Amino acid sequence: MPHDTLSLPKEVLRRAKHIAIERGTSLSGLLTHLLEELTRREDEYRRAKEYHLVMLDEFDLATKGNATWIRGDLHDR
Repeated sequence: MPHDTLSLPKEVLRRAKHIAIERGTSLSGLLTHLLEELTRREDEYRRAKEYHLVMLDEFDLATKGNATWIRGDLHDR
């Protein structure tokens, strides 16, 4: 597995090490878990966004993209 060097503030590193110990894992294991979760969520968000953008393109309000009214007409008082 390739190795990368991270530059972290000392206090963040110290706290992360304690969290890893409390969870019964290594710092590397903790970071791997967190990064896997982050990338999974980002992938899910991207897929959901793409799906909903397609749905918006396919949705028809029976206007065929041309509104025959102006905002003021809809909100006449």
